[in-house]
Amino acid sequence: MVGLLLDVEDTAVTRQTAEALARVGTVAAVRLIALAAAEADDHQADWLQTGVHDALVGPDGVLDVAAVCGQLARDPNEAVRRGAAEVSAWADGTKC
Repeated sequence: MVGLLLDVEDTAVTRQTAEALARVGTVAAVRLIALAAAEADDHQADWLQTGVHDALVGPDGVLDVAAVCGQLARDPNEAVRRGAAEVSAWADGTKC
C-alpha cells in the first residue's frame, strides 16, 4: 500500500490511494498514510495532502483524521510518529 502512496510515475494513484485510506479513517489506514508521508519527497507529499484534503471535504465526510493521528503520535515507530504529525497538520488545515 505504501508503494501505491509513493508511486513516482502516477500521481493520480498517490492521490486516490491517500483519499481512499483517509475515508476509511481507521488507525491502520491512517498509519499507512503517515508512513508514506514520512518517506515522501515534496512532490509526493503534495499529492498525499491533496488526497487527504479531498477525503475531508468530500460529501460523505470522514472520521476525525487528526484524532487518529493523535493516537499514532504514540506509535513505537519514529517514522509513523513523524508522518502522523504531518498528516495531522494537513487535517487541521482543512476547515470546511
